Amino acid sequence: MNINEIIRNRRAIYPNQYENGVVKKSFLKILLENANTAPTHKLTQPWFFKVYKGVSKDKLSEEMVKSFEATHKSEKVTSIKKKKIEEKCKKSNCIISIFMRKDLNNIVPEWEEIAATAMAVQNMWLTCTAYNIGCYWSTPKYLNTMNDFFKLDENEKCLGFFYLGIFTHSKVKSKRRIPIETKTEWNN
Repeated sequence: MNINEIIRNRRAIYPNQYENGVVKKSFLKILLENANTAPTHKLTQPWFFKVYKGVSKDKLSEEMVKSFEATHKSEKVTSIKKKKIEEKCKKSNCIISIFMRKDLNNIVPEWEEIAATAMAVQNMWLTCTAYNIGCYWSTPKYLNTMNDFFKLDENEKCLGFFYLGIFTHSKVKSKRRIPIETKTEWNN
C-alpha cells in the first residue's frame, strides 16, 4: 500500500474482528519507534507507553474490571459489561496503554501535549494498517481511577488503551465521508 491507501484504509478494528496470530515484539518496536517520531512543540515529546502481553495483559484486564466496578457504584453493574471488558482484553494479542506527561515548566499548553500524543497514536494506527495489524484506541470513563495501578506521577495521565491483533486490511470497506469540498474555502 502507498501512503494514500494506508491513510484511507485506516479504521478502528475491534478485538472481535482480530484473526489468529501473534503481534511480534519486533513489530511492536517498529510501532513505538514510529509513534516516537510524532510532531511535538518545543520537542517536549510528552507521550509514553506501557505494553501488556500474556500475564501482564490478564492483570490489566482484572484492574480494568475493578476500575469499571468502582466508577459504576450508583448504576447497576452488569456482568455483561464486565464480560465485554474481559473479552476485549482476551481477544487482543497485545494492549498498549497510552500516556501523556505534562511538562512541569508549562512550556506548552496541555492541549498541545495531548494533541502531540494523539499524533503519536495516529502514527501507530497508520503503522498497524501498513502491517495488517488491527487496532483501536479506547478511552473508557474509568481511566482516571487507574493512576495507582499505572504508578503515575501527578503530571501524568492515561489517555486510553490501544488494542492490537492480526487483521487483513484488504477486508476493510470504505466509509462514506462528507466531501472535502464542503469543508474547504479557497482564498486566493
